Amino acid sequence: MKQPVRARDLGIGFGPIPTGGMNSITDVPGVRVGQCTLVDGDGPLRPGVGPVRTGVTIIEPRPRVWESPVYAGMHTLNGNGEITGTDWIRDNGQLTTPIGLTNTHSVGVVRDALVAEIHRQRGDDEFYFCLPVVGETYDGLLSDINGQHVRAEHVERALAALDDGPVAEGTVGGGTGMICHEFKGGIGTASRTVATPEQTYTLGVLLQSNHGRRTRLRIDGIPVGERIGTDVVSSPQEDAARVVAGSGSIIVIVATDAPLLPHQCTRIAQRAALGIGRTGGAGETLSGDMVLAFSTGNTTLPSVTLHPRPAGELAVRTANDELVDLLFDAAIDATEEAIVNSMVAATTVVGRDGITAHALDHDLLRSALAG
Repeated sequence: MKQPVRARDLGIGFGPIPTGGMNSITDVPGVRVGQCTLVDGDGPLRPGVGPVRTGVTIIEPRPRVWESPVYAGMHTLNGNGEITGTDWIRDNGQLTTPIGLTNTHSVGVVRDALVAEIHRQRGDDEFYFCLPVVGETYDGLLSDINGQHVRAEHVERALAALDDGPVAEGTVGGGTGMICHEFKGGIGTASRTVATPEQTYTLGVLLQSNHGRRTRLRIDGIPVGERIGTDVVSSPQEDAARVVAGSGSIIVIVATDAPLLPHQCTRIAQRAALGIGRTGGAGETLSGDMVLAFSTGNTTLPSVTLHPRPAGELAVRTANDELVDLLFDAAIDATEEAIVNSMVAATTVVGRDGITAHALDHDLLRSALAG
C-alpha cells in the first residue's frame, strides 16, 4: 500500500527539534485518535440530502480520562467558533473527556454521543456528570452542513477506531470538508521530542485546518500563496462567491507528556498560535482560531464527582521554566508542520454545487519553494 505523502517527503524543513517516531500526536504515550469520514452524493445542494463531505475526529488523552483527568489550558486567537466544555477547563484546569472535532452544526450531536459513551462505560454512577469538549470548523462550502448528517453512530465508529498508531491526514474525519488557505485542508498532525538531562518528553499536535487567505500562505518562510495564486489554482471561496477569503476556522489540539500545570498548558496553547501565524494565519474576524493544550504528565488527578470525599492534598509534578521554553519551540514548529501536512495530504474535493477545493499540487509546491 502506497504511503501518503507528508510535508517532509517534499523536502520541507520545520526547525531543528527532532520529531517523534510517527511525527504524530499519537507519539505522546497514551494518546489515541479515531476518525469517521462521511462522503456521499454529488451535484447541487439538496438540503437534508447532500452532498455530504464531513465527519468526526476523536482525540483521547488517555484511557478512561474521566477517571483520571489531565491538566489543560486554552487560548483563543479569534473567537468566531466554538469548543464546548472549555469554561470548566479555564476555571478548573482539568480536561475530563475525549475531544471531538466535527463541523459547526454537528457539535451537539458529537457532544451528546460522548456523554452516552462515557455513561455506558461508567455504568455505576447515576449522578456522574461530564462536560465533553467538542470543537468545530465550518464545512458548508463543500457539504450540506444544515442537513446535520453526523449522527451518534458515526461518533461511535470514531471511538471504535481509536488507535495509537499513525494518524490519517487531510480529507478525513472532521477535516473531510475543510479548506485551508483556499486549498483543500483538513486534519494534520506532527510531533517533537524535547530532551532534558533526566528525561525526554514528547509534544504532539493534531489540528483541523479550515482557515487562511491564499495571499498570506507561507511555507518554510516562502510566499507560496503568492506564487500559486488563484489565477493558477482557483479558490473554492471564489467559486462560492459572496464568501470572504480568510473566513473559516482552525482548531489545534496540543498534547504532551511533560508535567505541566494548567497555566503552563495555557502558555503552550498561546505559542501554538504562533505556528498558525508562521504559515500566514491572521486570526481574521470571520475565523475561529482556538487552541487547547493538555498534559498527561501527572497521573494522580482525582475524577470529578458529586460524592463527598475527605479534604486533602494532591502531589503533582511540574516543568521548570527552562523546559517550558523548549516546549514553546516544539509547539510552534509542530503546529506549523501539522498545518502544512493537512494540505499536502489532502485530496481535491468537489462539493455541493460543483464548488471545488483543490489539493495543493506537490509539483506546483516544489516549484514555488524553489522560487
